[in-house]
Amino acid sequence: MSDTTTPASENPHAASVRRLASAMLRTAIWPGVVTVVVGAVVATALVGASGLFGALVGGVVAFGSSLLTIWLMRFTGGMSPHFVMVAALGGYVGKMLVLLVVMTLLGGVEALHRESLAFTMLATVLVWAGAEVVAFKRTRTPTIIPEN
Repeated sequence: MSDTTTPASENPHAASVRRLASAMLRTAIWPGVVTVVVGAVVATALVGASGLFGALVGGVVAFGSSLLTIWLMRFTGGMSPHFVMVAALGGYVGKMLVLLVVMTLLGGVEALHRESLAFTMLATVLVWAGAEVVAFKRTRTPTIIPEN
């Protein structure tokens, strides 16, 4: 049986990546929620209803983007490490393009406060990424697992 037909449950790399993805999700979700709530409260206090709406949309977009990363880790975890690296880099570039397109499309919506959307989205993405780093360090997951 070749490596490409080995079930994902027998691949130690896949189990390691999926365990890391679960730890990242558990660690990042609540700081992400708190960041969106703080962004919504601050935007509402400073701008009003359009700030609240903008902050909530920014938080939703950031959450979707961050959850896409976790899904990508789980989906590609059982594949060749070389393909996983390509998928990770492609996913990062794709995510940035999607965020750019969303920001461009939502920029003309009058009901949204553009800066509230942008700052809440940026803060949420940064907090989520920081929490992922914390989770990575806590799990002490080996990133390279030799086959033998």
